[in-house]
Amino acid sequence: MTTTTTATGEQEKTIEKIERLDRKRERRGKEILRTSVTLKVLRGNRAAGEKPHYDIFEVPVQRSTTVLDALLHAKAYNDHSIGIRYSCRMASCGSCGMKINGIPRLACYTKVSELEGGVITCEPLANFPHVRDLVTDFTQFFKHHRDVQPYIHNNKADMDTANVNAMSEFMQTPEDVDKFLQFSYCIKCGLCYSACPTVAMDTKFPGPQALAQAYRYFIDNRDEASKERLDMVDDRHGIFRCHFAGSCSTVCPKGVDPALGIQLLRGHLLGMSKETKGKAELKDRSK
Repeated sequence: MTTTTTATGEQEKTIEKIERLDRKRERRGKEILRTSVTLKVLRGNRAAGEKPHYDIFEVPVQRSTTVLDALLHAKAYNDHSIGIRYSCRMASCGSCGMKINGIPRLACYTKVSELEGGVITCEPLANFPHVRDLVTDFTQFFKHHRDVQPYIHNNKADMDTANVNAMSEFMQTPEDVDKFLQFSYCIKCGLCYSACPTVAMDTKFPGPQALAQAYRYFIDNRDEASKERLDMVDDRHGIFRCHFAGSCSTVCPKGVDPALGIQLLRGHLLGMSKETKGKAELKDRSK
């Protein structure tokens, strides 16, 4: 009971911080220019029995410096053992997700000049098992993604790559594509999963990322597994566990609205949606 209460309290604090972020975005003012910043980084290796603690680093910054830049400077010049995951440094791979001043963000997409105060607190994402320092385990997250079968189900398409001239293609209108396009921008960074209060209470809940992808393929008119997709999310740990906090959509760095996808999919599951889904025309490319 104590663990559940603690998790609920932490998620409520996260939601409050996200709501404040919304308000700040509405009245976004000038950048805060600094020459240096203090990084407060959560450290610890649970596998080695280390207790989590914070290390402080003073880092020089410029106007264009991102939080990832600052962390890599601290790693290069202050402490080589800082554990951090990153790759593309351009908000495409989703590897550098972490809590920055209590809010799930991409470190490479967050400028130091956008943050208030002289101290930037970096912590691992919530709702993920902690590995070391700022690194978390995405095993369960990717399992939820795989479980919704994020690919097109259609047996009519000729995928014989040995004979290119015999291959076919599905014809879609711009309106057909618009129904799922925004959900295809997901980079699986895990920020929405970290911000979700339901995930904090139920690890079997697929999470906003997986459910939004379930809708993305459900509404794609090339897909012919509509009933199967609805069955996938219709269980005691499924789509109806979402209570529409909306924090998932707020923290998404790519402008995806997982909360919308979940509600649209729920409408189809309940038979209340007026949104129609046709069938994409299959065209022979050899003609």
